[in-house]
Amino acid sequence: MKNVLRLSAIAISAIFLITGCAEDKPKAQEAVYDAKHTEHQHKHWGYSGDVNPAHWGELNEKFNMCSEGKQQTPINIVATKDIDLPPLDLKYTQGSKSVVNNGHTVQVNIKNGNTLNIDGVPYELKQFHFHTPSENHINGKSFPLEAHFVHATKDGKLAVVAVLFKVGTMNPTLTKIIKTFPLEENKPAKLDLSKEYVDVVMPPKREYYKFMGSLTTPPCSEQVKWFVLKTPQTASKKQIEAMHKEINKNNNRPIQPNNGREIDE
Repeated sequence: MKNVLRLSAIAISAIFLITGCAEDKPKAQEAVYDAKHTEHQHKHWGYSGDVNPAHWGELNEKFNMCSEGKQQTPINIVATKDIDLPPLDLKYTQGSKSVVNNGHTVQVNIKNGNTLNIDGVPYELKQFHFHTPSENHINGKSFPLEAHFVHATKDGKLAVVAVLFKVGTMNPTLTKIIKTFPLEENKPAKLDLSKEYVDVVMPPKREYYKFMGSLTTPPCSEQVKWFVLKTPQTASKKQIEAMHKEINKNNNRPIQPNNGREIDE
């Protein structure tokens, strides 16, 4: 048996939320994994100063969901009830092709052919990227690093598998990524990771929390399926420090109001 989770309400003003209607899907899809889009937008939002997350909804009319949406991510995951959830249906058969520092994060771009299947629908893995410290919390606990595996259907529906990291054993995939540092901003560098190296970014045990949320960066589009793995992966302290140094800032959006959302566990 697994459990259903209901998030407790967070007493913050409703910042960064989206409607997630069908017409937003292409916009969401391109914002998540299109490096050119990210490069074009990167001067218009950030994590500090007058372009910090509290102001994202004011910076561009396309970002209005960052302040108006009702199912935003990240969240603090708390409280559980019983429910059955199937194992994640991941079929990763291809490796990576490049890595880029896009001004907001370190992003690993993936070859075609890797899928997360949800209710019989294939979501193709486009990229994974990092936030330091973590964006999502579990029972109020933050982690030093979080990876987001971003998947999309052909019509633009999105699903993200989130992996939290704790300090521990060195991660072999992070070692290979860090060897490409320092990266020239918005200039992809070759990174030929095998499928095995893509796979071991995730922990072997893959029980998860599931909820509906949003992109954690502008345009903050909603109707994104989130799967947050319950078991953290490990990375050495030096690896986490190297990732933070390359990103050159904290790139975690603050916790968002849960607005009574239910979470499956």
